[in-house]
Amino acid sequence: MEKHIQTPLTDEVVRSLRAGDKVRITGVVYTARDAAHKRLCELLGAGEPLPFDMRGQIVYYTGPTPAPPGRPIGSCGPTTSYRMDPYTPRLLAQGLQGLIGKGRRSQAVIDALKARPGVYFSAEGGCGALLANYVKSSELVAFPELGAEAVRRLEVENFPVEVFCDCEGNIYSPYL
Repeated sequence: MEKHIQTPLTDEVVRSLRAGDKVRITGVVYTARDAAHKRLCELLGAGEPLPFDMRGQIVYYTGPTPAPPGRPIGSCGPTTSYRMDPYTPRLLAQGLQGLIGKGRRSQAVIDALKARPGVYFSAEGGCGALLANYVKSSELVAFPELGAEAVRRLEVENFPVEVFCDCEGNIYSPYL
């Protein structure tokens, strides 16, 4: 059975998701890769405000290509998630509740998902052009100098993901 969820996430929604669930996300999703994660944590370390309120939000690990004419975004496939692992627990502690990427996560991230509660979704790698069809708008939020790795606010509709790691630490992968 496919589940449909809206952002921002709530603890109740996160706790209802189980490893292996197929999910469609509608609402706001922010993009950020490793360079942006580092910058976000530097802001926290300096006691400066973050460029968006992380409470209940989802971050998608993608660096979209430029938008073709008439489209809000170019190809936006997931990048390998473990590169964000050094920063993820700190961002989850700021209220972040959802992560979208591909690949395994460290035990520290799994523990932080359990403590938050949070959820790690997997998006299908190699399908960036297809995934772009679910993005209805894209707006630059922070760090424009990072190019494709800048933080963007995406409006998505029925964005397809699977729960890779739920808030109880259960992991699902059809490839294991």
